[in-house]
Amino acid sequence: MNSNKTSIAIGISQIFPCSYLDGQQEQLLVIQEDTLDPLLFERLLAVGFRRSGSSIYKPRCPHCSACQPIRVPAHEFVPSKRQKRTLAKNQDLTWRVTSEQTAEQYALYEHYIRERHFDGPMFPPSEEQYNHFIFCHWLSPTFIEVYEGEKLLAVAVTDTLPQSLSAIYSYFDPDEEQRSLGALLILIQCRLAKLMGKEFVYLGYQIDENRKMSYKRLYRPYQILTPQGWEYSQVC
Repeated sequence: MNSNKTSIAIGISQIFPCSYLDGQQEQLLVIQEDTLDPLLFERLLAVGFRRSGSSIYKPRCPHCSACQPIRVPAHEFVPSKRQKRTLAKNQDLTWRVTSEQTAEQYALYEHYIRERHFDGPMFPPSEEQYNHFIFCHWLSPTFIEVYEGEKLLAVAVTDTLPQSLSAIYSYFDPDEEQRSLGALLILIQCRLAKLMGKEFVYLGYQIDENRKMSYKRLYRPYQILTPQGWEYSQVC
């Protein structure tokens, strides 16, 4: 890693149809670097950027500001009654943290996309697409795996940074919907961040207008990045 890098090049994408909101146009600020120090990446997270593969991006849409960066202060997070019920009904499961990539992880991802996101931009799934999206040549992701006995039920792909965890993507067995595994993975990330002494869990972008992307406000207290900086919010 090049810890002495003091400047980076930021480009801007073409305008294209938004994959989250019908009728909206999307445009991104994009950073592509051969090497990037984790501390610098964490600073970019703090001003609203995200990672996809080895690229870093931030929405800069011409007529929309629906994507709101959201993060949870790890040591302040308190599970709600509903989240405590989610933890309780999954007490029979175990979880582990690994840096190992496995065929079992990809098989679960493929099943998840085919069943839950067949109408989205990630369909049809492929190993090439998965690897391009998840992996980064300057930062190795962490995999949080959830098991029922020997069966892999869920995976959270997470970047581990000096002062934070950054949730990249989560996927789970769609046949186990009653377990609320997506919620469980966020709860595990919040717990892990606290155990590791991290300050924040970055959850990506909160998009209130998109039903599938509006769940992140359930993890409280949380902070939303505004033009004035990060602010606490309790808006439902």
